Amino acid sequence: QVQLVESGGGLVQAGDSLRLSCAASGRTFSGSAMGWFRQAPGKVREFVTAISWSGSTYYADSVKGRFTISRDNAKNTVYLQMNSLKAEDTAVYYCAARRSAAASRNRSDYVDWGQGTQVTISS
Repeated sequence: QVQLVESGGGLVQAGDSLRLSCAASGRTFSGSAMGWFRQAPGKVREFVTAISWSGSTYYADSVKGRFTISRDNAKNTVYLQMNSLKAEDTAVYYCAARRSAAASRNRSDYVDWGQGTQVTISS
């Protein structure tokens, strides 16, 4: 099992930027694809972005061009840089780990989850 701890959330204005971090510990981070998902009030948890062990990235259409996922394998950390934030980006953001090197857009493919960090965008 991988323990995941997200940080970096907060309240910002529309157009601002935030960077989320996800620190992993426990079972080796090595070889694991990582993903970010988000859940707004009253909505299902949705895919945001994912990165494979080798660094291939995937994005939801709603964040493409504004969000960037990256990973530092030496630090066992994944980052989500969020630019040009919109009110509709408001949600709890969750970091997740796969027991596979290949990234996935499917929530069910991820077995380890963080506790989430709140991101609130004021318009």
